[in-house]
Amino acid sequence: MDETHWASFLGLLIGLGFPVYKIIRKAGYNGWWVVFGVVPILNLLLLWIFAFAEWPNTKRSEMP
Repeated sequence: MDETHWASFLGLLIGLGFPVYKIIRKAGYNGWWVVFGVVPILNLLLLWIFAFAEWPNTKRSEMP
């Protein structure tokens, strides 16, 4: 890969990573979970956890 391909790849990662980061932060998780989304097998695990786990912000809003 030459330099322009690396720059476009990095731009794509940042462009897709930032909205995912915002969603993860609004759900109440740590923003570092985005790093796991880049790793091929761990991103499936991440999706599984977010789909079936109870979100931290949901727990906080239910407390009186």
